[in-house]
Amino acid sequence: MSDYTIPRPAAGNITDLIADDHRLFEDLMRDMRDVSADRDGARSAFAAVLIAHSEAEEEVVYPKLVRRDVIEGEEEHHGEKEHAATNEALLHLLQAKGTDTQKFDDAVEAVAEVLNHHIGEEEQTILNPAREDASEELRQQLGAGWAARRNELLEDGAGSLEQVESLVKQAYEDGLLPNDDQPS
Repeated sequence: MSDYTIPRPAAGNITDLIADDHRLFEDLMRDMRDVSADRDGARSAFAAVLIAHSEAEEEVVYPKLVRRDVIEGEEEHHGEKEHAATNEALLHLLQAKGTDTQKFDDAVEAVAEVLNHHIGEEEQTILNPAREDASEELRQQLGAGWAARRNELLEDGAGSLEQVESLVKQAYEDGLLPNDDQPS
């Protein structure tokens, strides 16, 4: 991934760790827009951290916050739907050949639109309740679990075109994405 090193924290407060990744997404999107940057390297790093981040949230964080009555099940489901929509936009970005095309630029903006919406909602409806209603001990426990799973996914090559295709296909099958948009 050339100039991009993805931070790999081992522990911390889950709300801080997730927010740190959100800022990393914003930095990488800025680089994908910059013709003087390593746009392909930024795209690869972005895909890897985005998939590892969201998969770890769905596996480790969301279910435990629901079980502890910190968030409602509908917030968990909404977060999963937004992850699916972001993954679908990411798939189009990964399918863009080269980084000097209008298709690439349009795909960056499509991902940015979906992801920025999700980040805003997640920080308000999931992270804020976790800051207020989850104990420091639980936030630390979730941070360690999420970081371990995220790092494992990064080691396993999260964000490959094949993996994102598989996640999007599964999202259609699970009803997280509307079937009328499904590619044939």
